[in-house]
Amino acid sequence: MTLIFVLIVWAAGWGLNVMIARSKGANTAAARFAVPVIFGVTVLAIWEILVRGYDISAVILPAPSAIWTTLTSTTDVLWGDFVQTFLKGALSGYIIGCASAVIMAVIVDRYDFLRRGLLPVGNFVAALPIVGTAPILVMWFGFDWHSKAAVVVVMVFFPMLVNTVAGLRDTSVMQRDLMRTYGASYMQTLFKLRLPAALPFMFNGLKIATTLALIGAIVAEFFGSPVRGMGFRISTSVGQLALDMVWAEIVVAAIAGSLFYGLIATVEKGLTFWHPSQRK
Repeated sequence: MTLIFVLIVWAAGWGLNVMIARSKGANTAAARFAVPVIFGVTVLAIWEILVRGYDISAVILPAPSAIWTTLTSTTDVLWGDFVQTFLKGALSGYIIGCASAVIMAVIVDRYDFLRRGLLPVGNFVAALPIVGTAPILVMWFGFDWHSKAAVVVVMVFFPMLVNTVAGLRDTSVMQRDLMRTYGASYMQTLFKLRLPAALPFMFNGLKIATTLALIGAIVAEFFGSPVRGMGFRISTSVGQLALDMVWAEIVVAAIAGSLFYGLIATVEKGLTFWHPSQRK
């Protein structure tokens, strides 16, 4: 019986999406929004049916309704964890790491020997496992959000640096020669030609860094944190077999990461409207 209900729900969701895709308004914003919403609701409904129908233990997989109950009944705890992990650790590390990477990219682009020497070192550092570097940085910077910000800086710095350097070198020789013909200085060429041309590359780095920042901050909290934070809550809740709280923290992290990525993508669309990737 449970499997029959699952098939009915899946068929209903599939049918609705097919109906929307074949309708005249399939390309409207409402239709593009409705399709993923219907898919998500379908997955949640199937999840709920399977957990209830097969009586799966909450220790193994809690039902979406139980996760929702935890979300709504512990909003103060979840908000405190969000502030500690995202607003303090991830966001501050993201800003510091990305800003310093852009400044370093301009210096590296100016002096070619730095590009040849620093980028290979950067690739080496970027390949270091976060579970190895996080405990070291926690010991250096303490158990509060400062160590989480340091971990985030390490994670986002080199992806942002590589993308920005690639963007600064994307302008053609003819474009740079034209700027010199007009008597433009290096700084004028940088701010009026090269940095604007590098914006698509820079935003690629910024979008990659949005996910790395939150992951880095959460993982760093596994190795030391005050009595709050998403990573701390996940670690302690797993030890208490409170998987509903673990999933609630995962939902909060997923929503925060998605909104952060969407914000950067929206800013990118406004600043790089001239780029072919933004044209419809």
